[in-house]
Amino acid sequence: MNMIWAVIRPEVVDKVVKALGTGGFSAMTRFDVYGRGKQKGVVVGGENYDMPKTVLMLVVESSNVAVVVKTIEDNARTGSIGDGRIFVAPIAEAHTIRTGEPGL
Repeated sequence: MNMIWAVIRPEVVDKVVKALGTGGFSAMTRFDVYGRGKQKGVVVGGENYDMPKTVLMLVVESSNVAVVVKTIEDNARTGSIGDGRIFVAPIAEAHTIRTGEPGL
């Protein structure tokens, strides 16, 4: 299992979520965040301000990571600075709180 965090522009979230759902990856967590990457945010009057972003968080089988990453890239890319970043990390365990059952 792998955790995928996609930090993307808020205006492309619906497109990305729809594409992931069509591909069978509909279980995810979404939250709105502010931050800055390589571009150091937006400069207004000499001050750097954080950019609004949305984070999508998914746990998928290792065999599906490439498909999910490609789906996110293809649907989140605008070609402009600040399109976002995708992080992938292994997950050692998962447990359902209600039942205590291990696994996805």
